[in-house]
Amino acid sequence: MCRHAAWLGAPRPLTSLIHEPEHGLMRQSYAPRRQRHGTVNADGFGMGWYDPAAPEPVRYRRAIPVWADANLPGLARVARGGCLLAAVRCATVGMPVEESATAPFAAGRWLLSHNGRVARDAVRDLAGADAAESTCDSAGLAAAVFHRLRTAAPSSTPSAAGLGAALAEVVTSAAARDPEARLNLLACDGTQLAATAWGDTLFHRPCPDGVLVASEPLCDDPGWRPVPDRSLLVVTPDGSRVQPL
Repeated sequence: MCRHAAWLGAPRPLTSLIHEPEHGLMRQSYAPRRQRHGTVNADGFGMGWYDPAAPEPVRYRRAIPVWADANLPGLARVARGGCLLAAVRCATVGMPVEESATAPFAAGRWLLSHNGRVARDAVRDLAGADAAESTCDSAGLAAAVFHRLRTAAPSSTPSAAGLGAALAEVVTSAAARDPEARLNLLACDGTQLAATAWGDTLFHRPCPDGVLVASEPLCDDPGWRPVPDRSLLVVTPDGSRVQPL
């Protein structure tokens, strides 16, 4: 399994997901509190953010434990934006440990992270002719989602409904082929977030200036709300909604 977190709202630095919270992703990399599979997320980490001057999101990924990167604290303090995504990885047995297998995966304006596992045969043909970044199961899921987004909105940024629908379609299709799959996906395009809870925990926390989404709470504030299993969460500047899958 893995742990991931995201933010949509007023600009803030990536350290607000990783280092600043008592139970941010730095701590979740070695001491997660609600992780159901695996105990340490030391097989890589990644983060993505949106610079208003750039047409595509910026990514920083490493295939080492997040605590082993001496440059990360300084970078995470200055990397900031109104839409952020970060993840720490516990690789599924048999999956490669390499930067290309580390979330967030990207295509155009989209970023995606996967917390879980799925048989690669269950997603192999869901991406059409689109190539995945890696041979790992998570990259295959990402390619399948990106394929649906391109097909639905080839010339424009999809609506929040489109982003959520793409995640929902891929998750339900993959689960039908692999009933043991765990399919917590988290995706964004710079203006919206969508996430699924399917086999592991997911939480969101409305704040005065935005919304946090995470595999598990980043702090002990009572404002964190669990997302029911087999549900879809969609977050826009107007708020968030949860619906069953």
